[in-house]
Amino acid sequence: MSNVRILEGTYKIRGNDTSVAGMIFPLVDDFRFGANGGFVTVDARNIPGFPDRNIKIRVPNDKAYELTGDHQIAAPKETDEQTIERLRERFDMLEDMTRACKKGDVRAMIVSGPPGVGKSHGVEKVLAKHDMITTLANTAPKYVIVKGAMSPLGLYMKLYNYSAKDNVVVFDDCDSIFQDELSLNILKAALDSKKTRKIFWNTDSRALRSEGIPDQFEFKGSAVFITNLKFEKVKGKLREHLEALESRCHYIDLTIDTDREKMLRIKQIVSDGMLDEYAFEGDVQEEILDFVTINKDRLRELSLRTVLKIADLAKAFPDKWESMSENTVMRRA
Repeated sequence: MSNVRILEGTYKIRGNDTSVAGMIFPLVDDFRFGANGGFVTVDARNIPGFPDRNIKIRVPNDKAYELTGDHQIAAPKETDEQTIERLRERFDMLEDMTRACKKGDVRAMIVSGPPGVGKSHGVEKVLAKHDMITTLANTAPKYVIVKGAMSPLGLYMKLYNYSAKDNVVVFDDCDSIFQDELSLNILKAALDSKKTRKIFWNTDSRALRSEGIPDQFEFKGSAVFITNLKFEKVKGKLREHLEALESRCHYIDLTIDTDREKMLRIKQIVSDGMLDEYAFEGDVQEEILDFVTINKDRLRELSLRTVLKIADLAKAFPDKWESMSENTVMRRA
């Protein structure tokens, strides 16, 4: 594949036409005229700050770029500010998609990312805000958070109880349902692309009778799956199950794969006020961040949860929280 250097051209980033002059991209398609002028199609994957797909660079004519050969493109290093902005956009997208699930515009989504980076918090915050009216009216909530193991019958009953259009079932680290064939078939029926999504329970069940639940119903709600799994890295029979589910869901990878990205996410959330409720005096908040940064390779888990654990110790033991943290959140040397 040939590469092109853009001599004069723009790409719309966050609503603004941004110059990309001097940048090099793999060429996908030569200059063409479109409804809004001329453009050249390039591959933006692996280029920080750009979408992970082919994009159209707006150029005035076919002289506005030049071929540079087939050499490997060295992607520019993403700055800390660019990484933080990328992560913020992903989590903003997560909240937007959660709102769409609540409205019924999106039937299902999978949220993938490492533990302790705020996946669940973003989803629960949106749903709790939307459900405030039902709380004030003292009516039944319209969403539920499911954690841990769940049987196929329990899944069927949970989906029935939250089957209305504006209802959402959130499966938070409930990965056992991905490995159970009956549970997966129930989910496939619930999230099918057909206009009417009917779920059936074809065996006799005393539990269903005692709860007054029919052996078939129409599911109009939405589902959110929050998981630490990277679907594309899973192999074997589980991979086949995940593919069947993934084909029915929007998939959001929060793109937090390195310790550097985890640390920047931690700094972002702390700067947004995560520790404000502790009302620390002086520089304690900064000292906690420094402690995490210095010891990140020895922490049992580099996550927001660990930061909160350390903050708890700093509040309870202001004179010895560092030594307490060394013995509770860090691995032995």
